Amino acid sequence: MVLSPDDKRVTHSGLSFIGVVVTLGIVFGDIGTSPLYVMKAIVTAGSVINAQYIIGAVSCIIWTLTLQTTVKYVLIALRADNKGEGGILALYALIRRHSPKWLYLLAIIGASTLVADGVITPSITVLSAIEGLKVYEPSTPTVPICLCIITVLFAIQQFGTNAIGRFFGPLMFVWFAMMGVLGIGHIADFLPILKAFNPYYAIELLVHDPKWFLILGAVFLCTTGAEALYSDLGHCGAQNIRVSWAFVKLMLILNYLGQGAWIISHPDSLVPGINPFYAIMPHSFLFFGIVMATIAAVIASQALISGSFTIFSEAMNLKFWPRQKIKYTTDVKGQLYVPFVNMALYVLCVLVILFFQNSENMEAAYGLAITITMLMTTFLLFAYLHKCRVSPLFILPFVVFFVGIEGIFFIANMFKFVHGGWVTMLMAGVMFSVMYVWYNARLIRGQQVDVRDVRDWYDVISDIKKDTSIAKFTTNMVYLSKLSGTYEIEQKILYSIINKHPVRADHYILLHINYQDEPSTLEYEFTTLIPDTLYRINLNLGFRIQPLVNLYFRQIIEELVARKEFTIDSSYPSLRKHHIPANFTFVIINRIYAALNHFSQKERIIMGLYSLISHIKLSMTHALGLDTSNVFIENVPLVVKPHRQRAIRRIDNNADAE
Repeated sequence: MVLSPDDKRVTHSGLSFIGVVVTLGIVFGDIGTSPLYVMKAIVTAGSVINAQYIIGAVSCIIWTLTLQTTVKYVLIALRADNKGEGGILALYALIRRHSPKWLYLLAIIGASTLVADGVITPSITVLSAIEGLKVYEPSTPTVPICLCIITVLFAIQQFGTNAIGRFFGPLMFVWFAMMGVLGIGHIADFLPILKAFNPYYAIELLVHDPKWFLILGAVFLCTTGAEALYSDLGHCGAQNIRVSWAFVKLMLILNYLGQGAWIISHPDSLVPGINPFYAIMPHSFLFFGIVMATIAAVIASQALISGSFTIFSEAMNLKFWPRQKIKYTTDVKGQLYVPFVNMALYVLCVLVILFFQNSENMEAAYGLAITITMLMTTFLLFAYLHKCRVSPLFILPFVVFFVGIEGIFFIANMFKFVHGGWVTMLMAGVMFSVMYVWYNARLIRGQQVDVRDVRDWYDVISDIKKDTSIAKFTTNMVYLSKLSGTYEIEQKILYSIINKHPVRADHYILLHINYQDEPSTLEYEFTTLIPDTLYRINLNLGFRIQPLVNLYFRQIIEELVARKEFTIDSSYPSLRKHHIPANFTFVIINRIYAALNHFSQKERIIMGLYSLISHIKLSMTHALGLDTSNVFIENVPLVVKPHRQRAIRRIDNNADAE
């Protein structure tokens, strides 16, 4: 049976003109603002800035965009969609049932580094845009202005971005067209710059320049948005992304060529602090260019923030992250708001801006973490292609080639570690630790569940219902179960019903929430175990479906009543006379960890950290969207099966016996 929720989500997955325009605003904000700082970083990395160096550097950019972004992500990765959804966690969900269990490590490493590097994106893009004002006034306070923009940007997240999002696509179209026109206007300054299309010049530069690692570290910044492109697959659809990428790539290359030609033809203008992106603009056009750059930076930041919400939402349902409060601000697919994540990202962005002070310092930290994400995606794509039984003649060259490229980029970016890269790695390390602890602690807790066959207790449960000497607790008792099997029941639930204090009810319902590997699943299974007494409901939710259990449970009951498989008539004659429906009481059994349990040293550390991390998670009642007025929580110890049983020895008192 499939639920039909009222909150239908709007998406632009089919190829259309509107879909292509919307894609420009949603997908390409990060990669589309790279020209703000890439050529500036390349100039900083070079020891001798001449035509040979710039042609080789621009050639590196062109072929990085072609191989890394176009081939790997646009042509190959977009095919690895999980029911239309993309991103590293969606990819993991697609393959996890057919791959080694340790593969989850690649997923959480990739997700952690993606979010960590994403913290830098709003900071560096907004700062780079605002720094254009220094052309007018060198003493412009860029940091305070940037902090104000970032504060407003994060503050409006709670209201949703549907209305603003309608303008993102057209504005980004103007932005890309502007960059392309500006680039074309300066290519004639040095026509030999067109030789950059020949990969020979890129190879020659990297082979002969002793600072190749600094150059590659700067070049890599041009493709940092490629992973976000894959993550936004579910918002726009593969065809819209591929068609719009053809336009975006052309405009980016034209702009890089124009900047390169200007640098070669104006060597005396390369003073410290000059940004070639603004230098190629006519002076009368500069203010409009700065405004457009700021708008594009805000759009790019918005896309990264929204993408972070999606990543954490997926991580929660994959049991990688503690459950947080989620709000759906609009009917647009993917438009969700996670207050805790929003505040954490805001604080981190502010700290990053205050720490680095300018975009040039941030360039040294930017890109290191995302190379790790790209490597993890490559490994997971290998598992996906293997699962799909693609020929090894394609898989092996694909993996070797891209692991080689991304490995070189990773080595090059490792030189950034002491210059600021440690900041993103520290953030990624903290997020990875939380995900690792949370996932493994849940596994440890799951292993301690004492499973029983409920059929062995049918007679006892039926007799409790009939025993009028036991005061009725409620009409309908709903137990949240961790087990999905039809006849499986936790010993703790049996103890609650039978042993702790006999719980008499007219109906007992075992409700299990099963998070699916598919993103949009919303369905349930219903089984009658004891007619008119005991039932089981398995609620299947996709990893992008908010667990509004109260809402879905009500829909299920209404459908069961309509099918005459369940009744909500009150068992009290006075209430039934006035057609007042029976009440429902939800029971959540909360198992509390005790440090005295017989865990191994590693398990004790994990469970100790789990208890600490649990303080940031949403309560189970709120996480499942339950009405707090009809929820009953039972706290029980988390009983661990000991590694070995030790028998207690009796001592006989011989003196008393005599």
